[in-house]
Amino acid sequence: MDKPLKILFATPEAVPFAKTGGLADVAGALPKYLQPLGCEVVLIMPYYRMVKRSGLPIQYLGEEIEVPLREEALRAEVYQSQLEPNIMVYFIGRDEFFDREYLYSTPKGDYFDNAERFVFFTRAVLRLARHIGFSPDLIHHHEWQTGLIPAYLKSIYENDPFFAHTATVFTIHNIAYQGLFKKEKFPLTGLPSEMYNPEGVEFWERINLMKAGIVYADVINTVSQKYSEEIQSPEYGYGLEGILRKRNADLYGILNGVDYQEWDPAHDSHLIARYDLRDLSGKQECKRDLLKEFGLPAALEKVPLLGMISRLADQKGFDLLAEILDQLFSFDLGFVLLGTGEQKYHDLFQQVAQKYPQKAGIRIAYDDRLAHKIEAGADLFLMPSKYEPCGLNQIYSLKYGTIPVVRATGGLDDTITHYDPSKGTGNGFKFARYDAKEFLNQIKTAIVFYAQPEHWTKLVRNAMNSDFSWHRSAEAYLQLYRRAIEKRKGSI
Repeated sequence: MDKPLKILFATPEAVPFAKTGGLADVAGALPKYLQPLGCEVVLIMPYYRMVKRSGLPIQYLGEEIEVPLREEALRAEVYQSQLEPNIMVYFIGRDEFFDREYLYSTPKGDYFDNAERFVFFTRAVLRLARHIGFSPDLIHHHEWQTGLIPAYLKSIYENDPFFAHTATVFTIHNIAYQGLFKKEKFPLTGLPSEMYNPEGVEFWERINLMKAGIVYADVINTVSQKYSEEIQSPEYGYGLEGILRKRNADLYGILNGVDYQEWDPAHDSHLIARYDLRDLSGKQECKRDLLKEFGLPAALEKVPLLGMISRLADQKGFDLLAEILDQLFSFDLGFVLLGTGEQKYHDLFQQVAQKYPQKAGIRIAYDDRLAHKIEAGADLFLMPSKYEPCGLNQIYSLKYGTIPVVRATGGLDDTITHYDPSKGTGNGFKFARYDAKEFLNQIKTAIVFYAQPEHWTKLVRNAMNSDFSWHRSAEAYLQLYRRAIEKRKGSI
């Protein structure tokens, strides 16, 4: 029997410990599906305040590791927990870097010392792997916060027998966030000076940590096929399209899966009533409960209830929504929103709540329990994103029979098929151009079908029959790991 493939996950966030977006869902779910495929997975992430407050069983190991940063050796505490009985999670603790209210930025902007924080974390990942004696066949690292890992393996650790056969897969979840810092920060990395050049980590006289991942990783992937194509264009590449085209042969798209143990209305403990395809009556009870949760009138039970759960940012299409809000609220409908993000949207939605108290329920917060209630209780789910690498909420919505209205970009385009009433096919509604009128037209179309039970029932059934489980995605990742390991072998 083959020995298990040893996979080290390096991630800045993972559920159930800390989350700002879909990356955390991926990092918390994928290891659980890799284990039955013959992988031994260890996960490493920072020990944030959010982790401390999670209430989960986390143990301080009473150990520290030394982590070089500039000329200093800083100490990091080591904490431990588990994702599953055989999946260990280690946390890098240093309060001056990680004991903060938010993970990467406040509503007013990024933390000033993010370069120090995540260079420290990245170097600590490699130090900790050695400390616990976990010599990985492959490091699967995520986003700019871990982008330097393959640069270290190909420089500082190049002749280190512990990492001699370690391959790397770098996953881009959102290329707009790149970890850009002044060139004066380069010495902080401890990398050889020759790596600061346009073929390396330099980017228009700055350092770019995401670019480091793209340049030096053995294999790169994004979280949907469409997004892997989109980011090779100037419109979506955010300045990195050239280097991505150069590495095109090593760039893949694997659609995120969904953890249906966590997201399934048939056994979701957050819901007042469970339901499935055989008996949908619980969905109406969930709608009633959701209206109560937001203090909205019971009369809204009989009209379409629109839901959104999102980071409140331009990327998510909130500028389009802002343009059509007054027209939207002229219709007979309800609207609920959950999320945090840019201050201008906090302000906008607080105004919406005051202006339309009988129609709009707004919660400026992160609340996992309420997210489940919105997925179950809403009729339509809005995702008008400017770009969307994968998107998970539209996939959750499908499982809960909540029909997505999305813009045809990235993973939204890969997962949502526009409803065709003549054939009875499709699981949602899509619009192509990034345009407020097109968005409004698709909401109107959805509302028209909502009023026709024979079409709406068909749509709900199509949606709930869609399958985006992690099983398929985990198999695809395993193939990617093998490809990266073969590539690494060929280069040794």
